[in-house]
Amino acid sequence: MLTNSDIAELTAFRRALHRKPEVSGEEVETAKTIAGELKKLRPSDIITGLGGHGVAAVFETGVSGPTVLFRAELDALPIEELSEMSWRSEVPGKGHLCGHDGHMTMLLAFGRLLQRNPPKTGRVVLMFQPAEEDGSGARAVVADQRFAQIAPDWAFAIHNEPGRPFGFVATRPGLINCASRGLEITLTGKTAHAAEPEEGRSPGLAVAALIPALGALGRGGPLNDDFRLATVTHAQLGEPTFGVAPGAAVINVTLRAAKDDVLEKMAQAARALAKAQADQNGLAVEFEDCDVFAASINDPEATRVAQKAMDTLGIANGPDGLPMRASEDFGVFGWGAKAAMLCLGPGIDYAALHNPDYDFPDDLIPIGASIYAQITRDILG
Repeated sequence: MLTNSDIAELTAFRRALHRKPEVSGEEVETAKTIAGELKKLRPSDIITGLGGHGVAAVFETGVSGPTVLFRAELDALPIEELSEMSWRSEVPGKGHLCGHDGHMTMLLAFGRLLQRNPPKTGRVVLMFQPAEEDGSGARAVVADQRFAQIAPDWAFAIHNEPGRPFGFVATRPGLINCASRGLEITLTGKTAHAAEPEEGRSPGLAVAALIPALGALGRGGPLNDDFRLATVTHAQLGEPTFGVAPGAAVINVTLRAAKDDVLEKMAQAARALAKAQADQNGLAVEFEDCDVFAASINDPEATRVAQKAMDTLGIANGPDGLPMRASEDFGVFGWGAKAAMLCLGPGIDYAALHNPDYDFPDDLIPIGASIYAQITRDILG
């Protein structure tokens, strides 16, 4: 059990993290800070630089048994925080506005419990992964050859999710977060004088045709296996001038689906549409994939283990508000392990994630730590 002193120290630590946010791929100081805190817990091993700036603490029992991994995220968002709190972000244009500072602290709180009451068998891995916000971090961690040393049999994560009652945990077997990817389409023709547009090759007609065509790839609807959603998020044609007929254009579209293979088919269809328009209008076309997230799908057995732990602790839980259209790269850890994502409520009317006035509620720290500890007891003894 966490003491009052623990809670005070952890709250101060979380707020210190909040002041110094680092975005995806830049989590150098955050990783150093986390590694320093982990050393105090005297784990069997600390692995740094995993998949970029990832940090993993390994707690070995020396007795044969499963490996159970618990994940938190290191990165913040490129959003200006709007807050009067004394611990608000000190970095212009960046803020911990998704609660990753709280998730890290929750995992460190669990580490204190783990140190005081280690499991009887197997091993526990506390995984602090980089670059969750752009979807690249979990893949990079799993692809790191050192990850094989700590490859888990079970994997769990908690993400706070506003819109749910404080302390309530939403989870269920099956789909939790949709797969998604951003596709940037660049069309290149030839500029010309606005008085002689026929001397150039404008992408204007291609852009006009592609915006509705891309949107038609997915209209949303019920979140079942057939769910598809395509959202054009940005389009730029030429420059803001009156004397030049445009010669280049960019379209960004975000594609979402309930399944990874469906998302891939959507991406192929989007590329085919753009290629056809480029050919028809004498344009060159290039593609870039950005922010690629796998679907996050809860394993039935891992979900049952988590639900049993919460029932033991008297923590209310259920499938409320699930699945979600938003994406989360934790699903990658489920490719090789029985994995479950838990969505912990900070309150019904709490500020939404990615909002400039969001701040993680510190009272969630002991709740998350207790869930992790109970899962560990139930699996490892």
